[in-house]
Amino acid sequence: MAFLSRRGFLRACGAAVPLPWLESRADAATSLPPKRMLCIMSDMGVLPKNFFPEEAGRDYRSTPYLDILAKHRQHMTVFSGLHHPGVTEGHVATRTFLSGARNPGATSFRNTISVDQLAAEQLSGQTRVPSLVLGVGRLGTGYPSTLRNGVMVPPESSPAAVYRRLFVQGDRATVAKRVAELQEGRSILDFVREEAGTVFRKVGSKDRDRIDQFFTSLRDVERAMTDAEAWELRPRPTVAEPLPRDASDHSEMVRATELMYAMARLAIQTDSTRVVSIALGNIAVRPNIVGVADQIHPLTHHGGDADKIAQLKTIESALFTSLAGLLTSLGETTEGAGSLLDSTMVLYGSNLSDANRHDTRNLPIILAGGGFRHGSHLAFADGLPLSNLYVSMLHRLGIEVPSFASSTRAMPGLEIPG
Repeated sequence: MAFLSRRGFLRACGAAVPLPWLESRADAATSLPPKRMLCIMSDMGVLPKNFFPEEAGRDYRSTPYLDILAKHRQHMTVFSGLHHPGVTEGHVATRTFLSGARNPGATSFRNTISVDQLAAEQLSGQTRVPSLVLGVGRLGTGYPSTLRNGVMVPPESSPAAVYRRLFVQGDRATVAKRVAELQEGRSILDFVREEAGTVFRKVGSKDRDRIDQFFTSLRDVERAMTDAEAWELRPRPTVAEPLPRDASDHSEMVRATELMYAMARLAIQTDSTRVVSIALGNIAVRPNIVGVADQIHPLTHHGGDADKIAQLKTIESALFTSLAGLLTSLGETTEGAGSLLDSTMVLYGSNLSDANRHDTRNLPIILAGGGFRHGSHLAFADGLPLSNLYVSMLHRLGIEVPSFASSTRAMPGLEIPG
């Protein structure tokens, strides 16, 4: 009887990696496109009166920022009253926007897994890239995507680098080099596993538990490397869009944001990934926008000054205009019997509500697309964990978790059409 080598077995397994979703391959059981999740966090809060409606329900009166999104009203839900319990430390709440971990400002703080990375874990192997973690500008207090061990995932800030990673194939020599590097990395893991196994037999029960957790981490890394090797041997998708030119500096905030949105849309459209997070770290920027003369951070601490509020409104309106463009692009991209927006949940929000007061209660949150029954303002006067919404989003991806972070249940009022 012939036996496959371990490497041959892994390569054989790679042949079973699913192709991107194709309508021509669909049958009655698989005719729906896969669900995706795009999470966007801005670090600057909002001017509350320009965002939050006064009325709850489907008949809410719009506000200046929601007017910018009016075309998408029936494809999005506006939330008020959401927060992360135990997160009260102002700007450092960027670290926990997607994880919901308590007390991010404490010296002993250790973060927990973020909702995007939990989704990436569960969907690993189904796409070339388990998740894209992207950033615009700088966040001095940390980024919101975190692994299971609480370690922050550094974001990619170059749209051009994202494009090359997803859509530039490279010649045979380049591909062979990438595969060899992955195989070498797995060989190193084999060595580390053998060494850890020797130590395991010599230590007590408490240390064995720690080493067992280490083995679990090794298995996760090895699985990711195996998946990466299998995908590396397959051609990258081709797109009509050319390689983007990165923004020249942080003052091009709007252009940089829209470039990253375009990369996210291309990644989802080609099914290169089903999980994307984007952190907009603009608070230390003086944006190149007509009518704006100051840096964003002092503008958010306006103290009621009319001129500062006017400048801040101009900046925030520009960001909502960019969001409207993203939703339009997703909505106009046909996929199956619907659009890319129908299959993609787009979460947009901030770790701050009123940045003038460093308020982390009543966070400004929008969820668009994803096949939910939208068109409402869901208001929770007594407050509700934002993580309840994350539970609903995970369920929509087919990940049936009973809870996430501080959640008490799935998000009430957020329904799927029957």
